[in-house]
Amino acid sequence: MEFTRRETLALGAGAVAMTMLPMGASAATVDELVTQFTGGADVVDGGVVLDAPEIAENGNTVPIEVSAEGASAIMVLAAGNPTPPVATFNFGPLAGASRASTRIRLAGTQDVVAIAKMADGSFARVQKEVKVTIGGCGG
Repeated sequence: MEFTRRETLALGAGAVAMTMLPMGASAATVDELVTQFTGGADVVDGGVVLDAPEIAENGNTVPIEVSAEGASAIMVLAAGNPTPPVATFNFGPLAGASRASTRIRLAGTQDVVAIAKMADGSFARVQKEVKVTIGGCGG
């Protein structure tokens, strides 16, 4: 089988494009991500403060702030996004406070979940629904 120059270039461009695409992005569920973060330990409700708007006019930029007194790490998940992990904030012994704020994208109305790993090894959780009027992740 012989290829013309044009067919060879098209096949080469297709091969390059295929290598650029992410391979089987594993869309882990929120429960799987929480289990991975906690190592299967029990998670109690409360102990974490999640400040997010009840209604976000634009899902492209939703301001949030998380804090947990005595936390060494806080993981934030957006349950309805194609890729739920949003951020993980780590706090060292010299951190003035276990608090972080950022802006996130939300695909639509969904729950935002924050899991805090406390200094004593325990885990705490908070969840808040954010209603999005204009979609952010492709919406």
